Amino acid sequence: MSRTVIDLDDEALAEAARLLGTTTKKETVNAALREIADRRRRAAAVERMRRMVAEGEIDLSLIEEPAHPSPAGPGENPDESSPGLGHHAA
Repeated sequence: MSRTVIDLDDEALAEAARLLGTTTKKETVNAALREIADRRRRAAAVERMRRMVAEGEIDLSLIEEPAHPSPAGPGENPDESSPGLGHHAA
């Protein structure tokens, strides 16, 4: 870990500490640095995914859930009515 002397904006530091739930200047600065690095890394990953979707490398229809799935009612198991899953006609 390196040691650096810097001037900090006290108001920004106090707000960051409140938002991050930190109690010391060191904790706040380190948490803020990790937070921004994580956010930028996630944003870059989302952008790569968007590009892959746009280029057809990812087919969202294979992973999207229906907008209004029809849930099974109480006591109903959707697999019981599927043919070939052990449900025998009487």
